[in-house]
Amino acid sequence: MTLYCGIDLHSNNHVIVVIDEEDNKLVNKRIDNNLSTTIELLSPFKNQLHSIAVESTFNWYWLVDGLLDAGFSVELVNTAAVKQYEGLKYSGDHQDAFFLAHLMRLGILPTGHIYPKERRAVRDLLRRRRQLVRQSSTHLISIQNQIWRSLGYRVDSNQMKKLDFELPFEQNSYLYHSANANLQVLQLLQLQIHQIETEVLNAVNLENEYKLLTGITGIGPILGLTIMLETGNIQRFDDVGNYVSYCRCVNSLRESNGKKKAQATAKQVTNTYHGRFQKPRITLYVLTVKQSVFMREKSKTKRHRRHTRCGT
Repeated sequence: MTLYCGIDLHSNNHVIVVIDEEDNKLVNKRIDNNLSTTIELLSPFKNQLHSIAVESTFNWYWLVDGLLDAGFSVELVNTAAVKQYEGLKYSGDHQDAFFLAHLMRLGILPTGHIYPKERRAVRDLLRRRRQLVRQSSTHLISIQNQIWRSLGYRVDSNQMKKLDFELPFEQNSYLYHSANANLQVLQLLQLQIHQIETEVLNAVNLENEYKLLTGITGIGPILGLTIMLETGNIQRFDDVGNYVSYCRCVNSLRESNGKKKAQATAKQVTNTYHGRFQKPRITLYVLTVKQSVFMREKSKTKRHRRHTRCGT
């Protein structure tokens, strides 16, 4: 007899439900987040379990990796695509775990990609770099605005990133202390960003995909590495449209009778990957416009020279 398991995962505990082919519950229990306890509870059903459905929450790494290492088959559930009937009179953690197992039994459980553990840490390190870059930009703009507001001129951001940059304020003044607080944090963040870039470049074998990516206008070494690691095995996408949608580069709009009904929220369309593709798109657009202007001017010059030779 084939069994199905659903796990509703929380920050400090999770609910495990195991059902049979007729939706009878064999296990329905809430336990603390302890891998040994989870494996001990599921081990008697290991040979009969079709798979274990685990919610893709913020803390799924330890549970999914642990179950896979223990020899269980695991499916990572796309929680955004799991919708229960909104008219239910009761809904809770036990019902949610049962619903995951039920969908698995019916063969309609929406699942996501389980990124390989070996490269996941490197990918997450690049995501941390992005966080530090944002914080660095915040401190840089704060210093820049304070100088501009107080002294009436703008300091170039590249100059401010240099280690020998000195603030144009009288030392021991309140303006100096205010800007210096940002400057000290900015320099520390720049150091950490550089260290992360060095670690990542040394940790990953640069594949053919990386060479292809860095050959695209607007994609440098770090951005190319980020896209490569975020993509993973590109064969997991059925077609180009799925990949473009995954990158959040497709407009989301729902219409009925020619009228706009709904649109994706900012949280749905803005993620790490969307930001990574914005830079090369903008850079490529700017360079294309510049190239078009250059070729048009060059064409005018050639026509002028030809007409001059012909005496026209």
